[in-house]
Amino acid sequence: MCGIFAYLNYLTPKSRQEVLDLLVTGLKRLEYRGYDSTGVAIDSPDNENIVMVKRTGKVKVLEEAIQEHFSGGEYSKPVLTHVGIAHTRWATHGVPCERNSHPHRSDDGNGFVVVHNGIITNYNDVKTFLAKRGYEFESDTDTEVFAKLVHHLWKTHPTYSFRELVEQAILQVEGAFAIAVKSKYFPGECVASRRSSPLLVGIKTKTRLATDHIPILYGKDEKKLSPDQVLPRSESTSEFMPLEEKEVEYFFASDASAVIEHTNRVIYLEDDDVAAVRDGTLSIHRLKKSLDDPHAREITTLKMEIQQIMKGNYDYFMQKEIFEQPDSVVNTMRGRVRFDGNAIVLGGIKDYIPEIKRCRRLMLIGCGTSYHSAVATRQLLEELTELPVMVELASDFLDRNTPIFRDDVCFFISQSGETADTLMALRYCKQRGALIVGITNTVGSSICRESHCGVHINAGPEIGVASTKAYTSQFISLVMFALVMSEDRLSLQQRRLEILQALSNLADQIRAVLQLDSKVQELAKDLYQHKSLLIMGRGYNFATCLEGALKVKELTYMHSEGIMAGELKHGPLALVDDSMPVLMIVLRDPVYVKCMNALQQVTSRKGCPIIICEEGDEETKAFSSRHLEIPRTVDCLQGILTVIPMQLLSYHIAVLRGCDVDCPRNLAKSVTVE
Repeated sequence: MCGIFAYLNYLTPKSRQEVLDLLVTGLKRLEYRGYDSTGVAIDSPDNENIVMVKRTGKVKVLEEAIQEHFSGGEYSKPVLTHVGIAHTRWATHGVPCERNSHPHRSDDGNGFVVVHNGIITNYNDVKTFLAKRGYEFESDTDTEVFAKLVHHLWKTHPTYSFRELVEQAILQVEGAFAIAVKSKYFPGECVASRRSSPLLVGIKTKTRLATDHIPILYGKDEKKLSPDQVLPRSESTSEFMPLEEKEVEYFFASDASAVIEHTNRVIYLEDDDVAAVRDGTLSIHRLKKSLDDPHAREITTLKMEIQQIMKGNYDYFMQKEIFEQPDSVVNTMRGRVRFDGNAIVLGGIKDYIPEIKRCRRLMLIGCGTSYHSAVATRQLLEELTELPVMVELASDFLDRNTPIFRDDVCFFISQSGETADTLMALRYCKQRGALIVGITNTVGSSICRESHCGVHINAGPEIGVASTKAYTSQFISLVMFALVMSEDRLSLQQRRLEILQALSNLADQIRAVLQLDSKVQELAKDLYQHKSLLIMGRGYNFATCLEGALKVKELTYMHSEGIMAGELKHGPLALVDDSMPVLMIVLRDPVYVKCMNALQQVTSRKGCPIIICEEGDEETKAFSSRHLEIPRTVDCLQGILTVIPMQLLSYHIAVLRGCDVDCPRNLAKSVTVE
């Protein structure tokens, strides 16, 4: 949750107004991570103080406040070196208000200011420690204690460098965080660090860097010390990485989408990395050294294009992402599915397939939409691998202390690759010796880096908080894995050919489903004033019911429930009457007869079901009040075609109800806290 963006220019003329514009634009790119409140901090024109502006609400409110406070005059004059930090918040500690907005300061003089993503779990202990030393707190957040702790260390040990002060403060706090710190006592410097929350450094220079690797530096004494102790100075062989050209700009951000319009060269920080910029040069220092640590952090070249994070001609990012699905599923298969030879190659897991085939069981672990993609493909995985397949919610998985064995294979599914519950479950399984397979959409993410192997779903950037194209690409990725696992089974060859043929037609069929948009919009006009919606199906389409209900809930704030049609008589049938909207998925697959039984039970109780059925299925349409027809495909891929009308329906209902489609209330895109 929360979005961090910081900008530092060194010997690169920029006015403070330009810096503010950069910060605001960066926050707009990160707004999907949280939009309860926003704030920025920059140097004052006299370079002796730090000026902060904070507002409750979305970035637009902050932008208007900045225009009022910082127009013309001293703010339009160029400066060679400057640091600005900014934040968009998803509230965890303290209600959304200006008092709780980031950046947080150390004292009335704004000596140190901090932006933070995550949770400091021992903040009460640190707060008590600081309160006894005269510090007064002005917010309800856990973040403020960090700013004041750095200030306390600075007063106690005035000879320490900025980086060393932040390092020692980090050693006193527990939890998950990404931070960026600025200080008026250390002008032109910025220090950032991460632990279990994403953070990257973007680098922009006029000429190339002297190296594509940043050396990792270690201090001699790495133990945690009391803030009141005399702290040992860190000693390194070299303090900073030299550059061939001193004119440089640095960007610290929670996500690559915030920096791609400025530079495509980034460093993904690892847990307990401390990145410091001083005199225009960057050093990365490690708080703790482990045997498998690399000697350097590699500079990665992003392949993302700026057009991918723009709305184009669409009204909302979610609408754009729904209509991108014909292309995103092709991108997921590109270079992997060879239709001419009926073969599939997943390079990221190719070397591990023999080990996976010998495993005891497959475990698919995720949250929300990612969990639903696992539910959608479990049946096919069981069929083609002939292995036991367990599907687990990551949060519940840890609560139960689930038994894990060395011959288990655990798939961790996450669009962002930073989902806190999923990441904690991954580490739990890894410690117990299981093989870890990551299914993510973000190169360089924590799950991507900590997995033994994996599949990048290649869906492209997804900005809308409600996931759409990532779901269908996760679905396809797991289908491809099932096909790889069955390639040497003669008895399954006909089934594999049937699925491969269906995959080759999938993009065109998705386009055909998207042409139902106007019909879905008319359907939304009939439903948007209702208070509830039941969605029923079974077999391969049960996951669509769960995912469709989730989309309706998170976008429209309407109660919605995904129901297994086989459970209808065990309680849900009591909800059915002539006023309750019921949407049923009834396709010509192995469970068709059972779905028809459920459909007739609904109509016999005066229900007026809306049906998603196959094109030309007159028998099924006869039982419906309204219907949507989708193309026929193989049973295991039906869920990709049936979920798209649900995505469109939730989108149109949200628009009709006046909801913010891309930024649903109380939610954020990347759930980086438990």
